[in-house]
Amino acid sequence: MSVLVYTESENGKFKKSAFEVASYAKAVADQLGSSVTAISFNAEDNESLGAFGVSKVLNVSDDKLATFNAQAYANSIAQAASKEGAKVIVLSSSTNSKFLAPILTAKLRAGYVPNVVAAPDSTAPFTVKRTVFSNKGFAHTEIATDVKIVGVSNNSFGIKENQTTAAVEAFNADLGDGDFAVKSTEIDKVAGQVTIADADIVVSGGRGLKGPENWGMIEELAGVLGAATACSKPVSDMGWRPHGEHVGQTGKPVASNLYIAIGISGAIQHLAGVSASKTKVVINSDPEAPFFKAADYGIVGDAFEVVPKLIEKLKEFKAQNA
Repeated sequence: MSVLVYTESENGKFKKSAFEVASYAKAVADQLGSSVTAISFNAEDNESLGAFGVSKVLNVSDDKLATFNAQAYANSIAQAASKEGAKVIVLSSSTNSKFLAPILTAKLRAGYVPNVVAAPDSTAPFTVKRTVFSNKGFAHTEIATDVKIVGVSNNSFGIKENQTTAAVEAFNADLGDGDFAVKSTEIDKVAGQVTIADADIVVSGGRGLKGPENWGMIEELAGVLGAATACSKPVSDMGWRPHGEHVGQTGKPVASNLYIAIGISGAIQHLAGVSASKTKVVINSDPEAPFFKAADYGIVGDAFEVVPKLIEKLKEFKAQNA
C-alpha cells in the first residue's frame, strides 16, 4: 500500500507544485511506513520525481489527455489508486486539482480536505492542519473515511529533497467516451511570463497606478525580481489589465513567498486572497490604507517615486552580486 500523489505538468514539464506535493506525500508515507507512487500525464522527466521521495511513477501517455480534463483525469487517478491500493491521495491546490477533487472524492467515496499546510498531526486518527476563514485561522481536521484525499496549499509545506530511485511504469486507464463528454475547444495563454500560480514573487498594482500607461513600472520591477505581475479587481474591471491577472478572493489566490502590493488600498476581498503569502510588502501614499495592517513591511510614499528607486537599487544589488 502506497501514498499516491498527482503530479501536475505542462508541456511535458513538471510544475513546481508537483515537487511540493511529492515532498508532502513522502512525509505522509514515512509516517505510515509506506512508499510514494506518483501518477503523471504525458510528462517527460518522470525520473526527476525520485529526488523528492517518489519510488514509482505511473506515467499516462495519451494524446487525448494532453489537455486537462477533470473527468478523465479523476477516473485515471481513481484507477491508479485502486491498482496501488492507495488509501491516501495527495493533490495540490491548483485550479485543476480543485476541479477534479470532488469528482475523485465521489468515485472513491473518500474524505477530502483542502488547504492543508502541514504533515498530518496524527495518522491514527488521520488528522491534518488546514487554513480556514480565508486564511485567518487554522483547523485540525480528522479524515475518518477509508480513502483520504489531501489538498496541499501552495508554498506551505515546501520542496524537500529526499533522494530515491523512481521506477517509471506505463499506465493506461480504462476510459470511455463519457470521460470526454466535456472538451476544451480553445486555450488562450500568456506566453513568456511567470505565472501567478508558480511564482515565488508576485508584484501587484492597483488604482494608485492611475492608468494602464503606467504599468511598465510594475512590469520592470517584476522583471528585475523574476516575478509574476498581478492586479486588484478594480484594475481588471476597468480593463487596465487582463482578468487573468486579477488576484484576491474573487480572483486567483496567491500563496507566494513575497507579495508586493503597489497602490492597492487593501479591500477585505483582496486581503483574503493574498493572505497566504509568506511576506507582504505594501507601497501606498495613504498611511491609513487597510493593507498596512496586514503587511509585514510598509512604505508610505508615492509609488512613482518609490518604485523607480527600488528598481534602481535592486539592479545595483544584482550587478554587484552577479
